[in-house]
Amino acid sequence: MRTDWLAWLDRFPLALLIVGALLLGLAPFMPEPHLLEKLRMLTLGKLTRTIDIFDLLLHASLPVLLILRLVRQWDLRRTSR
Repeated sequence: MRTDWLAWLDRFPLALLIVGALLLGLAPFMPEPHLLEKLRMLTLGKLTRTIDIFDLLLHASLPVLLILRLVRQWDLRRTSR
């Protein structure tokens, strides 16, 4: 029997994940979203402070959950045919 370790993700409403991912992923809106700033710092090798790493994880958490949920939903529909 296969255990499905992502089954808990199905309980999250998709609309709530979309709104949360947009708000948390783009906050603060001015002058630049933190997620973009931290990803830029990561690519330049300047993401060294603990607070910056935590900030990246915080702002990327809901967008990552949304991506996982969408991929899982697509995969479940594809395999159920």
